[in-house]
Amino acid sequence: YLGARAAEEGRESRYPDINFCEQPDAICASQEHKELKWIAGMFYWVESLQSYDSDGWNYIEELKSFVDNGMSGNNFIDAVSGIVNRGCHNPPCASGSVDGSYERASNFLKVLTELDLV
Repeated sequence: YLGARAAEEGRESRYPDINFCEQPDAICASQEHKELKWIAGMFYWVESLQSYDSDGWNYIEELKSFVDNGMSGNNFIDAVSGIVNRGCHNPPCASGSVDGSYERASNFLKVLTELDLV
């Protein structure tokens, strides 16, 4: 729908030069289409993270709780980091430790501070 196959079949294509089946790494590696990484991230966020509900941890409910309780602490961002990075909300996960959790939590706090939310 977006790549080379659509173009080959005569349909409109946003990325006619990328065959996502043969080059799935183009999402992160493309220098010409840097927005692909953001598009994929937003899709993941909407499709997988916002609907996450496992073992009593529901993303929407936890987000509401985080906001209602003053947006303090790292529990929320640490759980979200675990989901995004390793697929579980309570790291360490079966797939391993979360990569970059300290940096992610620090960046999250920076964004909240810049938005004057904390």
